[in-house]
Amino acid sequence: MTHDIHIIGGGLAGSEAAWQMAEAGYRVRLSEMRGVEGTPAHKTDDLAELVCSNSFRSDDAASNAVGLLHAELRQLNSLIMACADAHRVPAGSALAVDRDGFSAAVTKRVSDHERIELVRERVDGLPQGPAIIATGPLTAAPLAQSILAETGEAELAFFDALAPIVHRDTIDMDVAWFQSRWNKGDGKDYINCPLDKDQYLAFIDALMTGEKTAFKEWEADTPYFDGCMPIEVMAERGVDTLRHGPMKPVGLDDPRTGRWPYAVVQLRQDNALGTLWNIVGFQTKLKHAEQVRIFRTIPGLEKAEFARLGGLHRNTFINSPRLLDGELRLKSAPHIRFAGQITGCEGYIESAAVGLLAARFAAADLGGRTLAPPPVETALGALLGHITGGADAETFQPMNVNFGLFPPIPGRTKKADRKLLYTTRAREKLADWIGAAA
Repeated sequence: MTHDIHIIGGGLAGSEAAWQMAEAGYRVRLSEMRGVEGTPAHKTDDLAELVCSNSFRSDDAASNAVGLLHAELRQLNSLIMACADAHRVPAGSALAVDRDGFSAAVTKRVSDHERIELVRERVDGLPQGPAIIATGPLTAAPLAQSILAETGEAELAFFDALAPIVHRDTIDMDVAWFQSRWNKGDGKDYINCPLDKDQYLAFIDALMTGEKTAFKEWEADTPYFDGCMPIEVMAERGVDTLRHGPMKPVGLDDPRTGRWPYAVVQLRQDNALGTLWNIVGFQTKLKHAEQVRIFRTIPGLEKAEFARLGGLHRNTFINSPRLLDGELRLKSAPHIRFAGQITGCEGYIESAAVGLLAARFAAADLGGRTLAPPPVETALGALLGHITGGADAETFQPMNVNFGLFPPIPGRTKKADRKLLYTTRAREKLADWIGAAA
């Protein structure tokens, strides 16, 4: 099939971009390397495979920036959101999905689309015609070198660590209990494992002394992104760091004592059957044998069997504020757009959002139209603005969507009202933008 645009990368951003282009009436060649060459992080050849958490984070569109982004994508016919909604699993106020069902659904819908040709191939050079590069954090070395040659820039990189997944029937529920923090959602969306002070201090000591994955020479100077910090690196920042982070006990009442424990390890459902649960916030670079030994010291996980142990991979992204224009075009080669994590956004849904925007800009170009960027008061516009110029190019680092990227609410407002004001304003601005683009 001849194509109107070439999209490279079948992750969340590339899959979303391909869907948006095809739905706009354009023929798409979608190139995905997996199927002919694997990566250190992926386990399957499915499109949009989730390699870290199975959570798209908060789905609260009234008071949370990522929940607002969910709502905006739903309004714009997002494939990723449609498949996430169809395969969600209980997670309180968060949107979590059955990872296998979700990826299989994306793969089927993309593969079945009459205007999308899915090709399993590794692309090593920059295309000569209209293209969207959405190769994500594990861009193959030859293509990365082609990007560097075109831009003259050195790529930025950081480490991304994977959390382990536990078989539900190996968790001791005589010790652990079901409860969401402050009983949000249905109040029972997490499994909680309590630690007393001595158990917590012993756990911290084990994290600090456990054998870690050795760095390769080329990885030695790579910084971590705070949103996916390995648990042992957090522990190095202070003995109580984890008690104020992923192991905080506030809002969780141990039914055996009626009180908050000294610390808590939480697990969240990872698949629709409820047979797999991931350890929340426990991304790690501990060696596999050490993970089993250390994590089995957690009360309730003494006999835990792991469906997946934690791992480590390197993330790569370009200096987007310097290299891209406001429509995600490469300034030195405007026929090429970038999308997803390679642009320096962070998070599943942020990646899909940038894929959607890149496709809509490209579709407008191919149709001889100009599409104005979404207003900066919207979640989409705030994220796009950060990537393409809102951030300082000299210190650019990956960013999740958050209200700090939005223009402040003018005038004096109560702090308690501010989030609702942000989301109300965003909905009004998005409606105006959609109407103008129609």
